[in-house]
Amino acid sequence: MRRSEKNTASYSPLNAKQKRDLHKRLLAFYDDKKRDLPWRRTSDPYRIWLSEVMLQQTRVETVIPYYERFLEAFPTVHRLADAPLDSVLSQWSGLGYYRRARMLHAAAGEISLEPTFPKDRDALLKVKGIGPYTAGAVASIAFGEQVPLVDGNVARVFARLFAIREDIKASSTLKVLWQIAGELVPSARAGDWNQALMELGATVCVPREPRCGECPVAKQCEARISGRERTLPVVGKKAAPKAQERTALFSSKGARVLMLRRVPNGLFGGMWELPTVEGPEAEQLLCRLVNGNLSSYSPVGEFTHVLSHRRLRVTVVHATIRGAKAWEPLGDYDASDWLRIDECETRGISRLTRKALDLLRTKGLLR
Repeated sequence: MRRSEKNTASYSPLNAKQKRDLHKRLLAFYDDKKRDLPWRRTSDPYRIWLSEVMLQQTRVETVIPYYERFLEAFPTVHRLADAPLDSVLSQWSGLGYYRRARMLHAAAGEISLEPTFPKDRDALLKVKGIGPYTAGAVASIAFGEQVPLVDGNVARVFARLFAIREDIKASSTLKVLWQIAGELVPSARAGDWNQALMELGATVCVPREPRCGECPVAKQCEARISGRERTLPVVGKKAAPKAQERTALFSSKGARVLMLRRVPNGLFGGMWELPTVEGPEAEQLLCRLVNGNLSSYSPVGEFTHVLSHRRLRVTVVHATIRGAKAWEPLGDYDASDWLRIDECETRGISRLTRKALDLLRTKGLLR
């Protein structure tokens, strides 16, 4: 597996014997060591698709209870398509990256109009929101199609196996990684092969301290042979989260709390939350947001919430709103309502909103 020195990612393809050996070792590892995960007990393409969407940027241990609850609520793609978005977001609440839930719901609507679930990668790629990785995963695992996939785990395995020293996030390197994946995927057990690569990356070929002593292909790994197993892969530095100041307004009438729903697109799209504004002059902005019905206004406390690209410092204020009726909100919101806390759970609220509600409980303002 020697490679030439170039500025762009390159590698030496394996010969037929090397491929057979790699397949044999890695599939035997998967058969012996694979974790017992709920989505591995089914060939239902809907369930496999759901797991792949949930697992994007989220740990397996976090996903499992969400996956099981979600399937209890929406056991088929048709039930998901027919469900209101509020119900879908409610089941997703706390899992984060809510755009995934919105795209999943929209895609289910498309799929439910067809006679059957798309059965190959090309058909899956025609569904809005399904990209090459997810299409490859569903097509190979559910239908046994000989198609590759590359996710973060697979990219790391290939970067070490072939000693690729270029940034694995760069588009040119990703193109090479997909080329490797396409050359290696076997005609038989394609789904198991793809899962074996992901399993190796998730459990053995891990980011900082790879467990090379447990690796079934360590003797073939160029990074291991050259002593680069801890310096590869090369991953470009992520930009530091951008700091933002936000103010969230808490107002109650009896057991009900004023909540607004964000527009479908954008941050926390479709989720219900306390009326929130960004930047200075928060009181004036909140007053405008509630149609000028703001009277008393006092700070309660603050907390920090970190997203992938943002670091939010949220100040919660307690205010009185004149009038009991909901109104047509402005800006980033498309609906408002006075909700009981248990109703909020059925509408879908973000982890940030849960933090705000927890803060209010600790201050004795919410029960």
